Amino acid sequence: AEEHLDLDDGRWEDIHVITGALKLFFRELPEPLVPFGHFDKFIAAIKMQDPVRRGRCVRDLVYSLPPPNHDTMKVLFRHLCRVIEYREENRMSVQSVAIVFGPTLLRPASEEGNMAMHMVFQNQVVEHILNHYGHIF
Repeated sequence: AEEHLDLDDGRWEDIHVITGALKLFFRELPEPLVPFGHFDKFIAAIKMQDPVRRGRCVRDLVYSLPPPNHDTMKVLFRHLCRVIEYREENRMSVQSVAIVFGPTLLRPASEEGNMAMHMVFQNQVVEHILNHYGHIF
């Protein structure tokens, strides 16, 4: 059954409702936007010391995503880049956006291991893609 949303309904005026819904959508996917099989590869790429190699590797990984994932990522990150353009008003810097979306968009298949450590790199991956959006897409 298709749901019809009335976007003129007052409750949609609260930006936190919209962003919460967006985050929840990505969080509730059976598999994250970055498939489990890509998680370790993205983490390995972001750990590379050489910025040129790191950049090339992340871009190649984004291109290697299944087309629906790649296309969704492109649209989502284009939107997030727009959000960041207004960071003076909305206080959403690249770092803030990465903290919000990092763990939602890419996470390991099992929640074992060093979660805090993962978190740092998950955020760095999102930050990198935001900072190099034009180059990657």
